[in-house]
Amino acid sequence: MRVLITGAAGFLGSHLCDRFLGEGHEVIGMDNLITGTTDNIAHLANHARFSFIKHDVTNYIYVAGPLDAILHFASPASPIDYLELPIQTLKVGALGTHKALGLARDKGARFLLASTSEVYGDPQVHPQPETYYGHVNPVGPRGVYDEAKRFAEAITMAYHTYHGLETRIVRIFNTYGPRMRLRDGRVVPNFIAQALKRQPLTLYGDGMQTRSFQYVSDLVEGIYRLLLSDEAEPVNIGNPGEFTIKEFAGIVNELTGNEAGTVTKDLRTLDDPQVRQPDISKARRILGWEPQVTLSEGLTLTIPWFREELHRRNEI
Repeated sequence: MRVLITGAAGFLGSHLCDRFLGEGHEVIGMDNLITGTTDNIAHLANHARFSFIKHDVTNYIYVAGPLDAILHFASPASPIDYLELPIQTLKVGALGTHKALGLARDKGARFLLASTSEVYGDPQVHPQPETYYGHVNPVGPRGVYDEAKRFAEAITMAYHTYHGLETRIVRIFNTYGPRMRLRDGRVVPNFIAQALKRQPLTLYGDGMQTRSFQYVSDLVEGIYRLLLSDEAEPVNIGNPGEFTIKEFAGIVNELTGNEAGTVTKDLRTLDDPQVRQPDISKARRILGWEPQVTLSEGLTLTIPWFREELHRRNEI
């Protein structure tokens, strides 16, 4: 296949580039580098089947030659990004998805949208199945991301039903691994960085909020299977193992040998989900997929990357 991956210089996009190249496909990576970095794809610079185009997908997208698939992963994806780049986040979800879908239609390519568990908002149904419509505040601080992704799903399905385009939608739950940004505001890089600096890990509120963490290789496997499947409706890809943030902090401290413990701040971000756990029965049934990497195993693979990155920045 000849594949275009938007957001290719980001955390997830770069791992997808690796997977598709590893499967023998030709990959065109595209990114405007607003949150991504070429450091993530530097190892691919001389790869015979990889090319990179710096481009903002909210503008008209031109790619010479045929395309078999487009994986649309371009988007800011952290709470810090939502606050600093609210308009860009909305534009890439709406205009960027529209442009990428138009390219897919023109090329006769299969289109896969990277959606998110955030479409469920602060859920009132737990765990969250794909049939749950969500509990989202459209004008809250997270609304720019949540609604951008909800719109992206809607326009993707419109292209599927109206134009007959082959489309796939993956709803991604909390994913971690090497190449995450150190300061993207999410709990995994925050906790690992604090632990490696021998600082207490910061818990907001009582630390009883829950998250379900999946290692990046599990996500990539699920995405690859979904692209090759015949399923047009959204599919959750996540690890159903649910941990409180307090439990997660304990695991990070144990694996890093950090004895500083935790510190509590009496602060909760507006609309921050209090629970998050995917129902993956659909992925099991349709894709024959379920996560293989435990949290401890995944963190053991991830922590050395953060340690090296902090050393490189002279922060430890």
